[in-house]
Amino acid sequence: MTVVAPRSIQQRRQAQRGRRLLSWIARHVVLVTLGILFVAPVVFVVLTSLMTNQQALTASWIPNPWQWGNYLDVFRTVPLARWFGNSTLYAGLATIFMLVSSVPAAYVLAKIKFRGSNVLFIVVIVAMLLPPQVKAVPLYVMWTKIGLTGSLWPLILPNLLGDAFSIFLLRQFFLTIPKEYVDAARIDGCGEWSVLARVIVPMARPGVAAAAIFSFFYAWNDYFGPLLYASENPSAWPISYALATFHSTHGTDWTITMTITVLVILPVVVIFFFAQRVFIEGITMTGVKG
Repeated sequence: MTVVAPRSIQQRRQAQRGRRLLSWIARHVVLVTLGILFVAPVVFVVLTSLMTNQQALTASWIPNPWQWGNYLDVFRTVPLARWFGNSTLYAGLATIFMLVSSVPAAYVLAKIKFRGSNVLFIVVIVAMLLPPQVKAVPLYVMWTKIGLTGSLWPLILPNLLGDAFSIFLLRQFFLTIPKEYVDAARIDGCGEWSVLARVIVPMARPGVAAAAIFSFFYAWNDYFGPLLYASENPSAWPISYALATFHSTHGTDWTITMTITVLVILPVVVIFFFAQRVFIEGITMTGVKG
């Protein structure tokens, strides 16, 4: 029988602690480095927005002096309030209309079995994978005949017919809700609309919130849609398209460009900061059942 000396055991423990410490340092060095790489562009944009236009063209990183008034001057330079209003209208109504149409559609595909349901679900997947450029021309011709081009309504109204990605995401989340809850509600006399409103939606709040956040962010950052339908009418420009247009015509005015950029990303950061727990829960709890 071999007897290990106490000093040898202590040396092994110290070696193990040393290896764990080195491993911890290595992991965190990589994470800190990646964090700096991601945060550095944002810090650069914020600092540039607080400089004078002459200083923004130099190699200086720190504003001297700090131009906090840039955030007030930008509202006098460009119609920023109207741009924000258009983006809020577009993103808000698109999200509401998407929820009104996509939640019932996802419920039908997840909890109601009928002949052709699988085929209908495949159609939703095909619609989700279809590039938007493929349907841009026929849709533009249709909205032109209706007389809604030059506004954001061609981008808002289609959400009343459902969004393929949102239907897919919500369906996968609804599948994680046990069927026994739905059956119990039906036995108690609830119709399908009551089951949806009283059982499914309250239990699927994280999934509904995730779909709403995806829809809001997509509409807020959308550039191709406003370029196609609203570019001819400056009063209907949302902030994403207006910022790109302003930068193309005032490319050397970096201070105002960076100030507008900070104001554009600020609502997205605030919304995600307060909704990140629900958003992450909705994504992680979404099942992959068929």
